[in-house]
Amino acid sequence: MHEPEPNDARPFLPERRSLKALREAALGCRGCHLWQGATQTVFGEGLRRARLMLVGEMAGDREDRAGAPFVGPAGRELDRALAQLGIDRREAYVTNVVKHFKFEMRGKRRIHKKPGRLEVAACRPWLDEELALIRPQAVALLGATAGHALIGPDFTLRTGRGHLLDSDLAPLVLATIHPSAILRAPDDHARHEERRAFTADIGTLWRALVQDDD
Repeated sequence: MHEPEPNDARPFLPERRSLKALREAALGCRGCHLWQGATQTVFGEGLRRARLMLVGEMAGDREDRAGAPFVGPAGRELDRALAQLGIDRREAYVTNVVKHFKFEMRGKRRIHKKPGRLEVAACRPWLDEELALIRPQAVALLGATAGHALIGPDFTLRTGRGHLLDSDLAPLVLATIHPSAILRAPDDHARHEERRAFTADIGTLWRALVQDDD
């Protein structure tokens, strides 16, 4: 029997704060119960000096197996949008609010389940450390879970999507859908429209970032 989880990742944070140290320490995180079913921790990836940070909800099935964020179908939608805007993903930092995959079994398939409030709160220290180390100039919140976690419980995509938000997270903060929403669209036309709008949202943030350079 293992000890009960503290519902808080802070006891697992390393003394030395660097991305490498955080990533290694996160592999042993037992801050909430999600580690029990997940294959592994999926920590953020990207440059320490990244000016753009993209924050999603949590790892999916592909990410859980690979140990890397946004490498599944939703990741391909993200890559498509970034490429269309001329953004090199390797120059950004990509992470999730929750670092373990939450799912339910349906037959032999693992089906994504939305993380709960306590699971988000338990995992938040890892994201706080990523933000503190990288200090991005621009943060894209991908989906309602990221918005609730980092803006507050009153955040809604309906009113908060697609425009710059007043936040202490970074000089520039914008929320949009999670790219997995594109995949859930009911038909090709709806997918095309969701893809176009998603790319436009990221473009709004990117143009604001580039303009800050001028």
